[in-house]
Amino acid sequence: MTESVVIVDDHAMFRTGVRAEIGGAVEVLAEAADVDSAVRAVLDHRPDVVLLDVHLPGGGGAEVMRRTAGRAETTRFLAVSVSDAAEDVIGTIRAGARGYVTKTITGPELVDAIGRVAAGDAVFSPRLAGFVLDAFAGTIEVAQVDEDLDRLTEREREVMRLIARGYSYKEVAGELFISTKTVETHMSAVLRKLQLSSRHELTRWASERRLL
Repeated sequence: MTESVVIVDDHAMFRTGVRAEIGGAVEVLAEAADVDSAVRAVLDHRPDVVLLDVHLPGGGGAEVMRRTAGRAETTRFLAVSVSDAAEDVIGTIRAGARGYVTKTITGPELVDAIGRVAAGDAVFSPRLAGFVLDAFAGTIEVAQVDEDLDRLTEREREVMRLIARGYSYKEVAGELFISTKTVETHMSAVLRKLQLSSRHELTRWASERRLL
């Protein structure tokens, strides 16, 4: 039986690439680029699996799952994200995804993951499975990480992670297609909300919470 999927990602080139890679093995019913269009596509088509990006305009992948919960009972969600940060992996699984793979996955691997998720299995890229095991074993303080991150907007989280990884303001601006001044503004807000005083403290804060 051929699985049916909806592809949700805000980058058209990525959606096109995924469709080209998996289109012969699964049935692609629709694509969506933001939360509202994703919710409509899921409810209109009721696919077996939704390939769901974690960071989307309108609230993110978790918001898509929240708004379709109980309304598309047979649909399962597989996160496909560029992010391998612990809080994204854990938060997405807690929101209801059956699996989480990074965008380095190959076409055949993604087809296999879709089939396994459709059958009810949980699927993770190897490194990411450790985050989930650690979280449920209690070695990652998920509640505290969530509480800290809830203070930040989605854009502030993106800036925080890149700065903590050692990117310069100019590099962050290029990565996120925003101005250096905007990066500086977001960084000031991050430090204020987390009650930190420097990039060095932010890097240590993020490292201790496995956010890098």
